[in-house]
Amino acid sequence: MFLTFTLLALAGQSYTGWQVHNEERIEQGFPTYDFSQYLTSGHFLQTTFENWESEFLQMGMYVVMTVFLFQQGSAESKSLDEPEEVDRTPQPHKDAPWPVKQGGIILTIYQNSLSLVFILLFVSSFLLHAHGTMLQINEDDGKTLTLFEVMAEQRFWFESFQNWQSEFLSVAAIVFFSIYLRQRGSPESKPVDAPHGETGG
Repeated sequence: MFLTFTLLALAGQSYTGWQVHNEERIEQGFPTYDFSQYLTSGHFLQTTFENWESEFLQMGMYVVMTVFLFQQGSAESKSLDEPEEVDRTPQPHKDAPWPVKQGGIILTIYQNSLSLVFILLFVSSFLLHAHGTMLQINEDDGKTLTLFEVMAEQRFWFESFQNWQSEFLSVAAIVFFSIYLRQRGSPESKPVDAPHGETGG
């Protein structure tokens, strides 16, 4: 369902961004882009991956930090007192995933694969955001900046920080609000009759 929402929103962003960017190019006396040109332009790459970057950073940090950090009363935290199923040592059995049966370095990678894939997605989006910003700056300002020079530009970091801060705030909000507020039927909430001090879903 959310993948469908993502594709619909991306289609809407692509079309409206194409229209907006062409209006800007006309005002600046530049020729307009056709839609396929727009999809490889700095404007599209920068705006798309600037947002993806912050989302993957948020989820990656959330996955890693919930391994080590606890918040009493939050549905998003592991129990403060009792061992959790997710912390048990993996044991090979007939229905276990292949890496568990394989063991060794394969198992080590697999048992950290969720955080590793978010790190990879973040780094990829970060670099694509930088590439898009490079194309946009070079086009708008007539510069010939390289990818690494763009990373020293205030504009690039402004774009990143304005998204990162909102992602950190949203995680802090769900961790805190799940202490006191409830949503019946949601796995992100504690049971409606659970005391505020109870930790975990």
